[in-house]
Amino acid sequence: MKPAHNVSEFVLLGLSQSQETEKICFVLFSVFCTVIVVGNLLIIITVKRSQSLISPMYFFLSYLSFVDICYSTVIAPKMIADFLAERKTISFSCCMTQLFFCHFLGGTEVFLLTVMAYDRYIAICKPLHYMNMMTGHVCGWMVLGSWTGSFLHAIIQTLLTTQLPFCGPNEIDHYLCDVHPLLKLACTDTYIVGLVVANTRMLSLTCFVVLVTSYIVILVYLRKCSTEGRLKALSTCTSHITVVVLYFGPCIFMYLRPSTTFSEDKTVSVFYTVFTPMLNPLIYTLRNEEVKNAMRKMWIQKVSFDNK
Repeated sequence: MKPAHNVSEFVLLGLSQSQETEKICFVLFSVFCTVIVVGNLLIIITVKRSQSLISPMYFFLSYLSFVDICYSTVIAPKMIADFLAERKTISFSCCMTQLFFCHFLGGTEVFLLTVMAYDRYIAICKPLHYMNMMTGHVCGWMVLGSWTGSFLHAIIQTLLTTQLPFCGPNEIDHYLCDVHPLLKLACTDTYIVGLVVANTRMLSLTCFVVLVTSYIVILVYLRKCSTEGRLKALSTCTSHITVVVLYFGPCIFMYLRPSTTFSEDKTVSVFYTVFTPMLNPLIYTLRNEEVKNAMRKMWIQKVSFDNK
């Protein structure tokens, strides 16, 4: 039997209560959203068109950029529109939809970052077996597994949250619909659902442990390599490690703790919902010579074609 919801919509309190601050945020986050879409789209186009970026690492990178675009699209437009709204409301169904896609796309990003770490481990520690182990077929299954695993994770969280009765109040002290603030509004014991939120904790923790372990193994292996080989290997890993720290740091703060809300939650959430998707293209292009060279060639080809 479905629970009777007295709440048909939720009121989002947003990032700030100051109108002046919200006007500034409207401009800033509009720029951020544009950079996210343009930057990640540029990565996707470069990888798809370049003949030199055909390794599994760039195959995964293009999917990571696609997820970043989708992730920011689910969250940023509503947040930006609310900066100019006097009353920030979201319907119950839209709130649950946003909750699902936040965890679906966020989980996919977690899995993809873990897969990319495994790819670097095989490439550096088992170079002779790399082409046989990381075939196009295997990479495709890894991406499919990332989508499937995150879908199951998100649908379980969303269905259980949807089944909670919400009788009022309906104010969410956040700029998006997430599990922690919604559990506070449910007019019933949320212990069981709180345990399921541990699903998010275990997902983040397990992937983080795998990531840390893989890079520890890589660093130990590199001690046996020559200085040139060590520097080349580290250059390919530095970008990925930077993205992992930027993404997992806030996620660990948000989900690897009891089901409570802190005043810092909104600020921390901005890091993995807006800043990380925006910084990913910059990190992977500025620190990666192969990507920069591919972009230069693509630009030269475009200019040559336009001048004909």
